[in-house]
Amino acid sequence: MSKLLKEIEDMISWISSFGLDDLGGTSRLLYSESWLEVQKELQKKFEELGMEVRFDEIGNLYGKVIGTDNGNETIATGSHVDTVVNGGKLDGQLGIVGGYLAIKQLLETYGRPKKNLEVISLAEEEGSRFPYVFWVSKNIFGIADKRDVENITDANGIKFVDAMHQCGFDFKKDNTCSIPDVKAFVELHIEQGNTLEMEGKSVGVISSIVGQKRYNITLKGEANHAGTTLMKYRRDVMQVFAKIVTESIEKAKAAGDPLVLTFGKVSVKPNTVNVVPGEALFTMDCRHTDKEFLHSFTKEIEEDMRRIAKEANVEIEIDNWMNEDPVPMDSNIINVIENVCKSENINYKIMHSGAGHDS
Repeated sequence: MSKLLKEIEDMISWISSFGLDDLGGTSRLLYSESWLEVQKELQKKFEELGMEVRFDEIGNLYGKVIGTDNGNETIATGSHVDTVVNGGKLDGQLGIVGGYLAIKQLLETYGRPKKNLEVISLAEEEGSRFPYVFWVSKNIFGIADKRDVENITDANGIKFVDAMHQCGFDFKKDNTCSIPDVKAFVELHIEQGNTLEMEGKSVGVISSIVGQKRYNITLKGEANHAGTTLMKYRRDVMQVFAKIVTESIEKAKAAGDPLVLTFGKVSVKPNTVNVVPGEALFTMDCRHTDKEFLHSFTKEIEEDMRRIAKEANVEIEIDNWMNEDPVPMDSNIINVIENVCKSENINYKIMHSGAGHDS
């Protein structure tokens, strides 16, 4: 094993240890104790490499190497340090490790660069603790609205604002860009799918990031005895949920790639074996590379859900809490990456990314 490969594996294992859970994964959620701990430890690593290190107001960590040109242009890289619940070793933190070790290797081999080089450990991307995503990247560019998060809570009832303050961070004072000198940003990320593996490719060169729409949907019927309530008199929310899922998934399959539709979370009340369910809360996640198609498809699904609920005499509340448009990547950077792959004989594929990213 090469020295660099061992460094990569060791650093990935090290970061993964912050927030290690009982199931062997990593649960490091935004503004949690393990999240704060890893950001502070990364700060030490950046400082040891001689970087100029800073936190911004909301918790992003920056490590910069000043170039010999002493100019105002910076080439940045990095990814998110938060994880999903029981997350894997590579999601997000691979981009931090890759960026840090790439800069370290360049410094050891060539000395100071001409342009500034910066690695950013971004505080959050997943939206796995609070019902809000891309909080930090929106803040970096001054497009976040604090009103969107002032009243939201996590699953334990902890307010977003309280969690942020407990870690020593706060809202930005203004809407200025936090990285005005950045000329380009490149993010290393795992595919989180099997397309590259199935097609025998080593690298995916991303042409665009999909748009996403996420929903919280509540169904309210009537809880009744499972044995004494006849089928024709029931207002069964699980029956409605099942029909919504079945019809929606069939429509998604018919629409074809690259549309994806997921019903990922469901909770039901009273959630007992001998009672007809009276209330259900579930989520829906829909993604596509085309903004107009994504909008029209989800609008049709919303109409279907209302129709199905009405037919069963069940109330429905649809909260579309996330709307992110597809984002094309910079063609110049795509060309640079593609040319490197060609010159190094690396198998690659031009593709869209179905996941959300800080980029």
